Amino acid sequence: MFGRYERKILEFQRKAMEKQVAEVNEIYMTMRGWRHDYHNHLQKLTAHLQEGQIEEAKKYIGELGESLDDIKTKYQTGNVSLDAILNSKLSIAEKEQIAIKCKAEIGENLTVSDIDLCILLGNLIDNAVEACRVIPVADERFLRIYMCIRKQQLYISVSNATSEVIRKLDAEYISKKRGDHGHGLKRINIVVDKYGGFIKRANEPGVFATEIMLPL
Repeated sequence: MFGRYERKILEFQRKAMEKQVAEVNEIYMTMRGWRHDYHNHLQKLTAHLQEGQIEEAKKYIGELGESLDDIKTKYQTGNVSLDAILNSKLSIAEKEQIAIKCKAEIGENLTVSDIDLCILLGNLIDNAVEACRVIPVADERFLRIYMCIRKQQLYISVSNATSEVIRKLDAEYISKKRGDHGHGLKRINIVVDKYGGFIKRANEPGVFATEIMLPL
């Protein structure tokens, strides 16, 4: 059973994930609305050009470009919830001068809940950023993410630079971790167990890697 402190952390994480999902949902609705108005925009531009109103047409094009910049997301996977967590967390990683490679294509039709998906990715990325942050040389920091659907399973691979070498990645290692990293490791395990999935952690000099497979 979780104590009061851990329950507060879980509730905070849940609310944070729900907020991120709502924000990206709003972005997608704005993009759909813009596409719906596409013909109206063309008609307005055509009218300006037919009247010889070149400056007015240029101004309108500029306004449309600004509106697109406001709603652009860097990482688009086909899943709104995943887009939310990736764009939010990886923007933080970039500010920490971490070299990022991310490839994820999973679509919307998952049996994994949006909240659980965000908990998994959120904690994996948070732990990776934490590990990279203590590496003094920025050029040595990296984070690689790969996600796809393999044989009716959701496959997640996250690897990152680390200065730590752990000989035994077991329950004792997780229990000894304190603070956000320890809570993150526990939350990842709980979600994987919930879906009867598989998790593998590996630590070699300079690299920490996690592989997860969840049945769909």
